[in-house]
Amino acid sequence: MPKASELKRGHVVELNGHVYVVQHVDVRNPTSRGASTLYKVRFNLLPEGGKHEVTFTGDDLVKNVSLERRKVSYLYREDDLFTFMDTEDYSQYYLNGSSIESQLPFLSDGLEGIVALLIEGEIVTVELPATVIMEVAECVPGMQAASATGRTKPAIMTNGLELQVPEYIKQGEKIKINTETGKFMTRA
Repeated sequence: MPKASELKRGHVVELNGHVYVVQHVDVRNPTSRGASTLYKVRFNLLPEGGKHEVTFTGDDLVKNVSLERRKVSYLYREDDLFTFMDTEDYSQYYLNGSSIESQLPFLSDGLEGIVALLIEGEIVTVELPATVIMEVAECVPGMQAASATGRTKPAIMTNGLELQVPEYIKQGEKIKINTETGKFMTRA
């Protein structure tokens, strides 16, 4: 059983008979002497979706869930159902959009490096790679000598994701995006 201080994004735990995946951990250090560090954890309920927040102290124990991790690639979307294919045995898994809401902006056809989390053979969620490469579909033209400034401009990716990019990025370029923060990293 891991301590609450060891929780990270993507960990799957059981609380009150329900299975949750960690979405965000906020660490708070109280200023009074003798006060323990607090960990405010935001969870998503699996497999239905739904948010849940709990505050732990660093020594609180949480129950780990035994699960299987399989490498999959994203195939396609049909209404609110997302289809993933196992890269080893080519079996297909289906997930509702509500259970992977935070990952949806980064999914694109044929995306590989995704890990499916299975509990007793049933897919409950997916973990995306740390970075994804996307093509800029639309952005305003930048200034010619803008590389020395830290100014940004909005850009829309081919899958509809909108984010801020440096002014020197042009339409049609491929960029690397951090899937945890949703921010531009570098040119691809």
